[in-house]
Amino acid sequence: MTTTYAALLRGINVGGSRKVPMADLRTLLTDLGLDDVRTHLQSGQAVFASGHGDEESLAGEIARALEERFGFGVDVIVRDHAYLRAIADACPFPAADLEPKQLHVTYFSAPVTPDRFAEIGQEAYLPEEFRLGDRALYLYAPNGLGRSKLAEHLSKPRINKGLIATTRNWNTVVKLVEMTGA
Repeated sequence: MTTTYAALLRGINVGGSRKVPMADLRTLLTDLGLDDVRTHLQSGQAVFASGHGDEESLAGEIARALEERFGFGVDVIVRDHAYLRAIADACPFPAADLEPKQLHVTYFSAPVTPDRFAEIGQEAYLPEEFRLGDRALYLYAPNGLGRSKLAEHLSKPRINKGLIATTRNWNTVVKLVEMTGA
């Protein structure tokens, strides 16, 4: 059975470093035997179909190939269409009423529990807010991610220790659902 997935690459093509051209990424994924490979934007999303492996093994395979090809490590999270759709559908914020730049999802490589975020007094960051989902965190940042003090706190290494965490804006969240569902 073939499943359609999205690969989320963390920290590439940002600020002129760790460059991974999308054409090269498509070639790399095709060379791994993945089918119907497509990319979205320059910020590290690829969609592909595969009849072998699972999310974790595919992420490891892609990460190894990226390091071999580009000479630096890239954290990779792979998620299937059903998961991506469930995350979009479960959004605890009124996505239809917000600007896409105000709403973000951080995808995690493993489940997260509220105790990981216990040190964060959310009331101090209002009107910014976050809610946890299935291996995901939803962030409402009314002034955008770049100005968000809560996002800055959430990205601290001690909070994300032992996890791969990568954030996408709401437009990208929706686009990945569309692309993996096609």
